[in-house]
Amino acid sequence: MSTIAIVGRPNVGKSTLFNRLIGGRRAIVDDKPGVTRDRIYGLFEWRGRQFTVIDTGGFVPDSQNVFEKAIREQAQYAVDEADAIVLVVDGASGPHPIDKEVAKILRKQAKKVLLAVNKVDDSKHDRNVGQFFELGFEKVIGISAQLGRSVGDFLDEVSGIIPDASPAEEGSPVKKIAIVGKPNVGKSSLVNFLLGENRSIVTDIPGTTRDSVDSLFKFQGEDIVLIDTAGLRKKSKIKESVEFFSALRTFQAVERCDAAIILFDASIGVEKQDLQIVEYTIEQGKPAVIGVNKWDLVDKKEVTSEEYSLGIKDRLRLYDFVPITFVSVLKKQRVQKLLSDALTVLEGTKVKIKTSELNDYLLPLIGKTPPFSKTGKEIKIKYITQVESKLPTFAMFTNMPEEISITYKRFLENKLRDRFKFEGVPIRLVFKQK
Repeated sequence: MSTIAIVGRPNVGKSTLFNRLIGGRRAIVDDKPGVTRDRIYGLFEWRGRQFTVIDTGGFVPDSQNVFEKAIREQAQYAVDEADAIVLVVDGASGPHPIDKEVAKILRKQAKKVLLAVNKVDDSKHDRNVGQFFELGFEKVIGISAQLGRSVGDFLDEVSGIIPDASPAEEGSPVKKIAIVGKPNVGKSSLVNFLLGENRSIVTDIPGTTRDSVDSLFKFQGEDIVLIDTAGLRKKSKIKESVEFFSALRTFQAVERCDAAIILFDASIGVEKQDLQIVEYTIEQGKPAVIGVNKWDLVDKKEVTSEEYSLGIKDRLRLYDFVPITFVSVLKKQRVQKLLSDALTVLEGTKVKIKTSELNDYLLPLIGKTPPFSKTGKEIKIKYITQVESKLPTFAMFTNMPEEISITYKRFLENKLRDRFKFEGVPIRLVFKQK
C-alpha cells in the first residue's frame, strides 16, 4: 500500500482535505492555526487502489516555538515515510513566504510532490492557481477540499504520481489498542516506547496530543494498531472548541478500538475523572486494563502496590474486574507486560461457553440463592445460553424478567467471572420471558 503525506503551512485546509479523502472526521478542523499537531493516519480507496494518507501539523520553518518545532519534526517524519507528498497552499490568499520555504525544503526530497491549491471554490477562482507555479512544481491542481470541487481530478493525479499503489484487499483483522487517560499521564511516552520511535509529540505540557494517532507495529509476532488519544479533561476545562473535539475524538477512539489501556498517574493518586474514563470504556463494551504509570515516584514504604490496587478496586465498585498493572514508562518497568495484559483481556472476548456447561454451573447456584421478588411470587430462571462472544452476552429465560434486581444481576455476573475468564471484559446479561 502506498502512502501520501499532506503538508503545508498552518490553516491552509490540510485536515479538511484529509477528512474529505477518508470520508470521515478523523482530524480536527478549526480556523485556528496549529490545531493538528501529530501525524494522523487514514485509509482511502480510489479506482480500486488503496492508499494510506497522513495529515500533519502546520509546517513553520525555523520557528523556535516549542509546538511549532515539534510539528515541523513530525511533518518531516511523515515526509520520510511517504511515497509521495501533497503540498497544500491557500488559493484565496496567494503564495506566502512560508509556502516558498516549505517548497524549498520539499524540492530537496527525493519524493514526488503534488501541489494542491486549496480554496478554489468556483471557476472564477481558477485564475489563482497559475501564480503558484513559481513554487517550482510540475504538478499543480486547484481544488476545494471543503466543497469537494475537483477532488476527483486531484485523486487521479495522486494515482498518476504513485502508479504502483496496490489494489485494495481484505486484510487480516488487526487488533486495535487505544491508550486513554487524563492529560499528561504518559500516553504518548508509552506509545513512543512501544514503537521505538518518537511517533507522537511528547512535551511536559498537558494536552499536547489533541487528535487520535494510529500506529501499526508488530508485538509478539502480531500486527497491532496503537491509538494514542488526546488527554481527557474535565468538562469545565474544555473552553475551546478544539478541546471539545479532542475529547470527542478520544471517545471515538474508544468506540473503534478492540481494547483499551487506561493510564492513571500514581504520583497524584486516583481522581474522579480516572474512574469516569474506566466507566465510559466498559459501558462501551470494550475490554480494558489499567496501567498505573509513574510508579517509580511513589514511596513504597508509605503504600504498597497491593494497597494501592485495593484502593482503586474499592473506588471502581462495579468495574473492579479491570486488572491493574503498575508501570514506569520513564524507567521502562513492566511496560511491555501492560500491552501483553491488554491482549490477554482481549482474548477473553473470544470465550464461548457451552450451554450445557452454563446451565450445569449456574442453575444450582440460582437454586440455592434465588432472586428476591417484590410481589412475593417465585422467580424462576429455567435456561441460560450465551448469545454473543465479542461482547459476551448471556440470555437468561425467566418467568418474570422485569423483577430481576440490579443486585441480583451483579451476583450472577460475579459468579460468571469466578468460573470463566472474563477479567477486564464487560459482560452483558439479558433476561427474557420464558
